[in-house]
Amino acid sequence: MPESRMKLGTKGEKRAAKFLKRKGYKIIQRNYRCKLGEIDIIARQSDTIVFVEVKTRQTKDFGAPQDAITAAKKNHISKVALCYIKDKNLMGQSCRFDVVAVDFSPQSRKPKIDHIENAFELSRRYIY
Repeated sequence: MPESRMKLGTKGEKRAAKFLKRKGYKIIQRNYRCKLGEIDIIARQSDTIVFVEVKTRQTKDFGAPQDAITAAKKNHISKVALCYIKDKNLMGQSCRFDVVAVDFSPQSRKPKIDHIENAFELSRRYIY
């Protein structure tokens, strides 16, 4: 991945974490990695663990940031979330999947942030 895209992604994740904190979320971990992949942000909102995928864009050339969350990406995030749940012994814990879309379009003075709660559900094929 080109360095400029990595910097943009990191910038978006920082903004997303700051945004979630302002909304009362407790950030548990950023960039959780296991052998199956990575989750951008893991947070807690009251008694719910929230797995957050952050998508960042500078232009509308490739559509809205949240449009990049394909079915394959949802399955991938689900598998990594299950890895986290198993690693941390959180079976039975209430969880959900959110998406935070960060738009750094040059026309805006501030980035536009869209938070989509319950953006998708764990695929039935991954339920124990």
